[in-house]
Amino acid sequence: MEAVLIQDSKQAFLASVERQHGRQLRRYLAARLRNAAADAPDLMQEVFLRLLRLEDHESIRNPQAYLYTIASHVLQQHALKQAHAPQLAATAEMAFEFSPVAEVDPATEVATEQAFEVIDRSLQAVSPRAHLTLVLSRCHGMPLQEIAERLGVSRAQVKKYLAKALIHVRDHLREIDQEQP
Repeated sequence: MEAVLIQDSKQAFLASVERQHGRQLRRYLAARLRNAAADAPDLMQEVFLRLLRLEDHESIRNPQAYLYTIASHVLQQHALKQAHAPQLAATAEMAFEFSPVAEVDPATEVATEQAFEVIDRSLQAVSPRAHLTLVLSRCHGMPLQEIAERLGVSRAQVKKYLAKALIHVRDHLREIDQEQP
């Protein structure tokens, strides 16, 4: 009987938090995801699942602050997963979307796809934070200050991560150019 009361209390707590802060949390997640706003509902669900897993929800003094702390952690984990996930297909598709040629030569298409694969593999050699910084900055258009807040580092450190990743890609592309006849 006590377990049922605890479960009902937890569900009432979650419903109350969702009513009071749900709309703002959705906007918060969508604003930080920018180009990946379609992931916001999944991340919203993850935030509330984590809140549901809490043993002692009654000890939370400020539910809004706690909710946004969880959301921040979920966003960081999502960004790290995205950085490690293969983004080759989306990047290659974007390159062809902006191509000025109406019909793309299949050989050019294959060469471009291979170049993106090489770049993606080369980025595995840099630190995960440098890789993530490059993806967030160049692919998602996120400002350096926002990346710094998300990673929990200074803006100057984010600049260093970005420079390290860009230098690595540049050097790797130079090596490829030198290898070709």
